Amino acid sequence: MRYPSPLRPGDRIGVTSPSSGVDKTLHDRLQVAIRTVEARGYEVVTGSCMDGAGHVSAPAAERARELTDMLTDPAIKAVVPPWGGETAIDLLPLLDWEALRAAEPTWVVGYSDLSTIITPLTLLTGVATIHGNNLMDTPYRVPDGLLGWLDIVALPSGATFTQTPPGRYRAQGFDEWQISPEADEFTLDTPGGWTRLDGDSPVTAEGRLIGGCVETLCDVAGTRYADTSSLSADGLIVYVEADQHDAGTICRHLHGMRLAGFFDGATAILAGRTRAPGLLTLTQHEAVLDALGGLGVPIIADVECGHVPPYLPLVNGARARVSYAGGRGEITQTLA
Repeated sequence: MRYPSPLRPGDRIGVTSPSSGVDKTLHDRLQVAIRTVEARGYEVVTGSCMDGAGHVSAPAAERARELTDMLTDPAIKAVVPPWGGETAIDLLPLLDWEALRAAEPTWVVGYSDLSTIITPLTLLTGVATIHGNNLMDTPYRVPDGLLGWLDIVALPSGATFTQTPPGRYRAQGFDEWQISPEADEFTLDTPGGWTRLDGDSPVTAEGRLIGGCVETLCDVAGTRYADTSSLSADGLIVYVEADQHDAGTICRHLHGMRLAGFFDGATAILAGRTRAPGLLTLTQHEAVLDALGGLGVPIIADVECGHVPPYLPLVNGARARVSYAGGRGEITQTLA
């Protein structure tokens, strides 16, 4: 694994939308988010692929070129999109993978549809990426026990950090900043810890982290863009999270990913907390267990790594140790 150099005040951060851009009605929030990054002492450079009028910010070739340019520009130390979107998959055959492998590592941050980009980046180039809160959510204060992506990108090479979730999550509502662009505090309205799906005994597992959003990764599983075998020698802690698809659809997606070998080498599986619907005869928990229970590894659900706040950033490629007991858990990540 290769890890980007730690960011320092004065460094430059690129903002581009490899998938969906930002509608004009949300530009005020975008500016608040950019100011939050600048308050850390960084210079923000915003690309031209940001249009939010359609489902993507620009034609695929333009988005691929801008992302490649930012990732190969030695003056840009990190790239963060405003959010995910719909069809980042169309960039994969257009990115200059040779240039990306040859460039100095650059942090890339994102989740949701950005899993389609950051997970292949780690698997194909060996460069760590961050599955975590995106730019539009960056103004939210990070709850005690967690780090935000701005904290992680500043850590020194080889650093070890432990994240202990606060035991509360947001069950109602979403995105206060659509009403108030200055919103900076999560509404964590419901207590809740982690849930072991395959038993009730404590768990300790180690491996390299890899994973992302089920709805987008399922479409690249089995291709060269999602071949996890490059990391599996150290064992894998595979994390998955669902956004909107119902339990039956998620169950099929996970079965397909398992058949494609995405979970080969897993020592544990983390499933993100979700508000996606179940079926009358199948819950989201049951969907995960149906598809992955036969792997014979611990499966821990309701982890804060998905679309439900607060957001627990996970570094793709990092060495990790997961501990769980009695509904509580923590994860330690090492950038080595």
